Amino acid sequence: MKLIALEEHFVTPALVGHGASSASIAEPHVWAEASRRLLDLTEERLEGMDAAGLDMQVLSLNSPGIQAETDPAAAVRQATTVNDFLAGVIANHPDRFSGFAALPLQHPKAAADELERAVTQLGLRGALVNAHTQGRYLDDPLLRVVWERAEHLDVPLYLHPANGVDTAHVFSGHPELVGPMWSWGIDTATHVLRLVFGGVFDDFPNAKLLLGHMGEGLPFALWRMDSRWGFHAHHGIELKRGNPSEYLRHNLYVTTSGVCSAPPLLAALLSLGADHILFGTDYPFEDMGTATEFLRNAPISEADRTKIGHRNAELLLGLASNAPVQA
Repeated sequence: MKLIALEEHFVTPALVGHGASSASIAEPHVWAEASRRLLDLTEERLEGMDAAGLDMQVLSLNSPGIQAETDPAAAVRQATTVNDFLAGVIANHPDRFSGFAALPLQHPKAAADELERAVTQLGLRGALVNAHTQGRYLDDPLLRVVWERAEHLDVPLYLHPANGVDTAHVFSGHPELVGPMWSWGIDTATHVLRLVFGGVFDDFPNAKLLLGHMGEGLPFALWRMDSRWGFHAHHGIELKRGNPSEYLRHNLYVTTSGVCSAPPLLAALLSLGADHILFGTDYPFEDMGTATEFLRNAPISEADRTKIGHRNAELLLGLASNAPVQA
């Protein structure tokens, strides 16, 4: 079975320093090994893909990436450099790699322009955003220009977790809960709901949002959200489609990255449908072989397995060819 994985991380030597905040949440020896693998793109990575039976990785800059940069001008330069680098890696291995652009969201207009350049000139397939950008979330009115460009180009934005702006008091005294095991999922799911209630998908009804880790718990919560939306004070917010779930079922696509378990996969299938689920391994933070074996043996139909394994990625990202796409 052909397999295309969408949440596959890398970093360049110049941008290693931006990952210091992520390093603080991991066991030192685990982070050291992951850091070594992040820097490798064509040797151990390709060997691991072959061993796991993984045909293609859609590469993306590791969290928090460009968004950790405090100087907007530097962020613009870094995004251009890393996207050019990524395009070069893909050009050398077009059958094994595709990629998502990094965006300098500190400068919204430049980010939109870089997204267009990355898609139309470099052949990248959208962009990956690591949580907030210096405290600014994707529902911020200043970032509507990025959503407008993404919708026009018909490419997705992949929302990936990172450390939050602050830490909720409920986590005080329990730093083990801060990070990908728990707090990142809550933060990222909340970020998605900000897009719904912030009107992003009303303004851009054909925008496409990708979310990893089997949807960060959102597929499980759809009925409850709709029920309580009818109960809650709406605070002046009007959802043109009626209920929150209508947006998530239309605009949201999720990947299996980092979740190799049948119950959440079945919940996502029943909640969102097979056309909105794609494959991912979360390399190097999860094992590629575990992820590919999970999908091959998951208790789902062969038709759904094919969609999740590669067909949905080919359709959503236009991966029939890795040639640059003209808008």
